[in-house]
Amino acid sequence: MAKRIGIWIDHKRAVILTVSENGEHMQKIESGIEHLRLRGVSRSRAPYSAQYQKGDDQLDKQYDGYLKKYYESVIGHLHDADAVLILGPGEAKVELKKRLEREKTCPPISGIFPADKMTDRQFAAKVRKHFQEAGEGV
Repeated sequence: MAKRIGIWIDHKRAVILTVSENGEHMQKIESGIEHLRLRGVSRSRAPYSAQYQKGDDQLDKQYDGYLKKYYESVIGHLHDADAVLILGPGEAKVELKKRLEREKTCPPISGIFPADKMTDRQFAAKVRKHFQEAGEGV
């Protein structure tokens, strides 16, 4: 039974579409990064206030920690896949591809393409079309 997965991903959320002979299943994963940025930044004009704020390097470490957990949760949904298609508007798709390539159990990456915001139906249609054109029929 062939299992193909399409992923639309940016740093805020991922939409994962699993396509197999049994049908389609869509899941969404939120990264939680928006919460980090709002909590970590504050502006105060009081004297000596800068010494009580988090430094940029601490915020960067927290940001990287959130991304690592986020990518791990996305990768956790890709096991047993026969092929993976990655779509997205920014750097997240390339970062995910690099992490997948480092994994020993990485499913074959069928393609990686830029894609802006899409509705769930548009995303599902694009994934189906890609795998049909690639000869990996759905």
